[in-house]
Amino acid sequence: MATLVFDIETSALPLEQFDEVQQEYLFRECERIPEPAAREARRAEILQQLNLWPFTAQVVCIAMLNADTSRGQVLFTAEDYEDPGDEAGPVEFMPCMDEFELLTAFWDVARHYDHVVTFNGRGFDVPFIYLRSALLNVSISRKDWLGYRFQTEPHCDLAEQLTFYGVSGRDGAARRFNLDFYCKAFGIESPKSQGVSGRDVNTLMAEKRFREIAEYCLRDVRATVLLYHIWRERLAGIK
Repeated sequence: MATLVFDIETSALPLEQFDEVQQEYLFRECERIPEPAAREARRAEILQQLNLWPFTAQVVCIAMLNADTSRGQVLFTAEDYEDPGDEAGPVEFMPCMDEFELLTAFWDVARHYDHVVTFNGRGFDVPFIYLRSALLNVSISRKDWLGYRFQTEPHCDLAEQLTFYGVSGRDGAARRFNLDFYCKAFGIESPKSQGVSGRDVNTLMAEKRFREIAEYCLRDVRATVLLYHIWRERLAGIK
C-alpha cells in the first residue's frame, strides 16, 4: 500500500489584505502593553506568527515523496511561472500560478495514496491545508487524515510517535523536539544544514527566491522519509 510523505511551507498574507477591524483584532494584545519597546517587540512576534494560521497565511509550497521509491513532486507558487517541461530526475519541481492550482494538484496526487506520513502534520500541515482548501473552494480528496489520534493509519504523525502521544508531557523522557533535533540525534542530515529554515520563507518570497523555498521543503520531506524508516524498523508497534 502506497505511503505519501509530505510537508508544506506557508507565508503570511499581506497585512493590507485585512481591514481595520481585522488588524485591530490581530494586534489587540499589543495595545495593552504600556512600554513602547515591548509593544513593538510583541507586534513583531505576532507578525511572525501570521505564517502559522490559515486565515492569515497561504500555502506556498508542498513537497511530497513516495516513502518507498523516493519519487515525487514539489509544488510551489512562483510569480515568474513557466512550464518546467520534462525535468529529469526522481523528483519533479512544478511551479504553480497560484495557491488554488497548487492545492488542486496536491489533492489530485493525494487521492492515489493509502497512507500519509508527516512530522507534526496533525497539529499543523493537515488542518492548515484543509482550511486553506475550504477557503479557496478546492475539492479535498482525503478527509480522513485527522481521525482517531491514537493510530498510525491512515496518518502517521512522527511527532506524535516519537513522543508516544505526549506520554511524558513537556519535560519528561519523551518530551518533544523539533525535526532538526531528531535528525541530528538519529544521524540524518538536517534539512536546515544549508542555512535555510521555515522562518526564512517570508523573506525568500519577498525576494522571489521561489525555487529555494521548494528545495528547502524537499529537504524537510527527505529527512522525514528517513526518520519514518527508522521509526518503522525500530519503534513501530510500541503501545
